[in-house]
Amino acid sequence: MLRVSDEQWERIRGHFPEENIPEGRAGRKPLPTREVLEAVLWILNTGAQWHLLPQCYPNYKTVHRRFQQWCEREVLREVLANLANTLRDQGDIDERESFIDATFAAAKGGGEEIGKTKRGKGVKILAIVDRHGLPLSVSTHAANHHEVTLVQLSFDFYMIEAKPENLIGDRAYDSDRLDQELRKDGVEMIAPHRANRRALKTQDGRRLRRFERRWIVERFFAWLQWKRRLLIRWEYYAANFLGFVQLACIVLLLRQF
Repeated sequence: MLRVSDEQWERIRGHFPEENIPEGRAGRKPLPTREVLEAVLWILNTGAQWHLLPQCYPNYKTVHRRFQQWCEREVLREVLANLANTLRDQGDIDERESFIDATFAAAKGGGEEIGKTKRGKGVKILAIVDRHGLPLSVSTHAANHHEVTLVQLSFDFYMIEAKPENLIGDRAYDSDRLDQELRKDGVEMIAPHRANRRALKTQDGRRLRRFERRWIVERFFAWLQWKRRLLIRWEYYAANFLGFVQLACIVLLLRQF
C-alpha cells in the first residue's frame, strides 16, 4: 500500500479541500483526503483501471470523483506551483538554464484534445525543466500540434515568477519568429538549426554547447515513464490526464525536501 509520509502530507495538506458532509446526515462518513490521495497515487504508479483499486483503499468511485474535482479546480497545479516556488526560495531550483522538450503518449480510447499523427492518435506532454531536471512547466496538448507553436502556451503553465534566461531545445524549436517573441520576455532560445533551414544562421556556436546537456530533460521524461498511467492516455477529459502528469511532478518535487 502506497503511503504519503507525515512530513510530505503536512507540506501539501493545506491545498487539498476536505470533503464536507453535514453532521446528522444519513450515510457514510467523509473520507480523509490523505487516503484518497494515496489511492490516486496507486493508480498513477500501476496504470490500473479505477475499478481494480485494492480494497485497502477507499471505494474507487469516490476516489475517481474526488480526483476529478481536484483537476477541475486546479488543486494539483496550485500544489505544484507552491512546491516549486518554495524550492526556488531555498536555492534548489535554478531556472537560469532551462530545457524544453515533449514526449508522445498514445490515446487508445479517444477523448478531448487528441490529435492524429503517423504514430497514431495521441497527446504531447510538454515540459520545461531547470538545470537540475526539476519541472518548471508541464502541459498536455493534441499530438498534431508542432512543438514550436506550443512554447508560448507552456508558459501559461509556468510555476515560478522568474522566466529562464536560456531555454534550450532540439531542432524542433528552431524558429526566428519564436526567438523574437521570447526575447521580448528576456528569454534566449538556444536550439540547433534544422537541416533544411534557408534563412541565415542565428545561433552562436559557443552558446550552443549548452545543448549537450539536453539529456537533463530526457532524464525527466524517462522518470515520468515509470508512472505507468502516463504511458497511455485512457482519460477522456484532457484535464484528468494533465492532473496525473501534475501529480507525478508533485511526487518528484516532494522528494527534494
